[in-house]
Amino acid sequence: MNFLNNFTKKTAIAAALFLGSVSVASAFTACQVTDTGGIDDNGFNQTAWKGVTDAQEKFGIDSRFLESQAETDYEANINSLLGGQCDVIVTVGFLLGDATKNAAETNPDQKFSIVDYAYDPTIPNVLGQVYATDQAAFMAGYLSAGMSKTGILGTFGGINIPPVTIFMDGFVSGANYYNAQKGASVKVLGWDKASREGLFTNNFDSLDDGRAFAQNLYDEGADIVLPVAGPVGLGSAALADELGTDALKIIGVDADLFLTDPAKKHVYLTSIVKRMDSTVTAVIQAAMEGTFEGGLIVGTLENNGVGIAPLHDFEDAVPAELKAELEAIRAGIIDGSINVGG
Repeated sequence: MNFLNNFTKKTAIAAALFLGSVSVASAFTACQVTDTGGIDDNGFNQTAWKGVTDAQEKFGIDSRFLESQAETDYEANINSLLGGQCDVIVTVGFLLGDATKNAAETNPDQKFSIVDYAYDPTIPNVLGQVYATDQAAFMAGYLSAGMSKTGILGTFGGINIPPVTIFMDGFVSGANYYNAQKGASVKVLGWDKASREGLFTNNFDSLDDGRAFAQNLYDEGADIVLPVAGPVGLGSAALADELGTDALKIIGVDADLFLTDPAKKHVYLTSIVKRMDSTVTAVIQAAMEGTFEGGLIVGTLENNGVGIAPLHDFEDAVPAELKAELEAIRAGIIDGSINVGG
């Protein structure tokens, strides 16, 4: 697969990684340490793990993972994978940044890659995978503003950290852009870009919190809610299922939740997608071929590293004019004529 069409690279990984055939070593193991939420969280961890399993299927490698039940597990899980049994260790999530850095600096011959984290300065044996999710979230915010009947949208996050708030920033900016273009006054509850304050559950695993936060936003008038909190958002989807999509719709994050949450698929207007699976597979391929270097991979709209999922059940409900505007916005973000930070 030609990954050069899929990912902008800010490190010198050779083009042969993406264009050449893979010469599979007789024994290669890719290992992953999850963030809290688990390997089957229907989003963040699960999508990153799909990158490992895709590599396993394509290249015939071995794989293993360790789940972090709490933040205190990060260091112990990484350390337990050291000692030569893992050719590359992929850690998943911003919160693993310190533990990954410590392990990498202590073990300079071990290859690491971390999802949703970038080091400055870079670490020679760590390849960061980051995503311009505000670009895709901008489109989702515009779409939501155009589809809202109440003129009120809502969002909340798991923890107030950059990989979470970048979704919320883009969502708010997209709604603001809709207002500017249409002379509308759609509001977004739950996040203030200026003060950097908003609604946060302070966890990524409580479905009860997802229900409660969505309920509060709904009670304040929101009819479309963006939960940026991993499995917590499944609780919001359960509420939307009970209320009905005429009352409440959900925007998914990380993966296309229409596909990964099939029991509640009908409540998702769209999802803000990060192609973590493809970046993880590319990192593993680089490690296999000996072209791995520390640095950074950035997924954008232009290289399909981020995007919004198909409208699925809402395909006929979204006006053709709004769909055309979304395509124009995507093009404008790519060519730089639209600033997602506005």
